[in-house]
Amino acid sequence: MLENLPAFLLVALVVVFTPGPATALVIRNALRGGTRAAWATTAGNSTGIFLWATASVLGISALVAASEAAFNTLKIVGAIVLVIIGVQSLLHSRRGMPVELDAPARSRNHYREGLLTSFANPKLAVFFVALFPQFIPEGDPVLPATVMMALIIVVMDLIWFTVIALAVSRAKRVLTEPKWQRRMEAASGSVLVALGIRLALISR
Repeated sequence: MLENLPAFLLVALVVVFTPGPATALVIRNALRGGTRAAWATTAGNSTGIFLWATASVLGISALVAASEAAFNTLKIVGAIVLVIIGVQSLLHSRRGMPVELDAPARSRNHYREGLLTSFANPKLAVFFVALFPQFIPEGDPVLPATVMMALIIVVMDLIWFTVIALAVSRAKRVLTEPKWQRRMEAASGSVLVALGIRLALISR
């Protein structure tokens, strides 16, 4: 595995830096709750990554990638999750701030959103099945190599999403007027809805 590590790092960088549902969700929650909310969202997303990594070792990811019914089911669930979160943001942007929850409750909500968005994304199943085996030398133990690659992606996610969260939180402090906050909330909600529709339309 070590001889393939540089190549995997380059691929992982491309994967992490490519905007997707997790990026949009982190930005949306950073707008709402700052870096704490973004970290909770990232933790949920990272849990989903580990679940898919484990599933790839058990062969479940391969089943999802090969089965049209399983792929489409996850695709529709993921699309619904993204659209619901996006619509909530759009409604929030029109109605103003919702009733505040305590910090633990907010963190649980953000964690759950990150987890659902990651776990209900069938593209991750295809990603693990198609990409990970290429970097595992024949005869090497699959589980340790898969866990190590998943950890690398998680660490990169944490660093990248922390940078995004800090940037968004700073912008939020600058744009303190409610109208600007509502506009940013509406923009992030629109992106999430668009990503949900795009996910619903993708094919294997």
